[in-house]
Amino acid sequence: MKRREFLSSIAVLGVTSTIPLASAQEVKGGQPWEPGKVDTRPLAQPRKGGLQYLTQHEFDTVGAIAERFIPADEMSISGKEAGCAIFVDRQLAGDFGQASSTYRLGRFVKGTPEQGPQEAKTPAERYRVGLAALDKTLQKQFGKNFVDLSGDQQDQILHAMEAGKLDLGPDVETKVFFELLLQNVREGFLSDPIYGGNKDMASWKMIGFPGARYDFRDLLSKKGQKLNIIPTSLIDNTL
Repeated sequence: MKRREFLSSIAVLGVTSTIPLASAQEVKGGQPWEPGKVDTRPLAQPRKGGLQYLTQHEFDTVGAIAERFIPADEMSISGKEAGCAIFVDRQLAGDFGQASSTYRLGRFVKGTPEQGPQEAKTPAERYRVGLAALDKTLQKQFGKNFVDLSGDQQDQILHAMEAGKLDLGPDVETKVFFELLLQNVREGFLSDPIYGGNKDMASWKMIGFPGARYDFRDLLSKKGQKLNIIPTSLIDNTL
């Protein structure tokens, strides 16, 4: 049977059959956009001021980790100065932190590296459990939390986490947690400043990324010239 004939038969069945069919729920409100029209509404602004998910101690720990991942040098400010911990805090308070787009009904089986982490916990939960486990382990080893260690000691701990050689207990897969931290700090350093990181577009200026520009028509005639483009943030476009 052809697809069109099959769909037609289903439609007829719904009208003439005595078999009870499940009632469909009516969805009202339509699409959030209209075809052929440009949406000129301003972007929703992240809530400013104060922490949205992390505790102050967790925030300080993430900031210290960002400082070790991306130290300041002659090319740029550090990950901590760039606001990577602010970025992480906002992300954990939002859809990413709640794993809104991830299947989480189980069964959870450890997969291959190519399959990514198979986790029952949301990223927000993984941060809460992982940071607490990190401090608990370091208290036993050094009598200090991560933020109280010297820079060299912090580097040693992060190297051990990366290699999976630091046991953070049964609730934390150390290497996977390290990779989550590294991924999010990188994202915060390179993201649009509207999300809390990349203060003053420091990373964009460092790599020469032009940012959220509408187009480059005004530059097409300058082939081969050094452009020195000043980056543009989404913040600039929502004022």
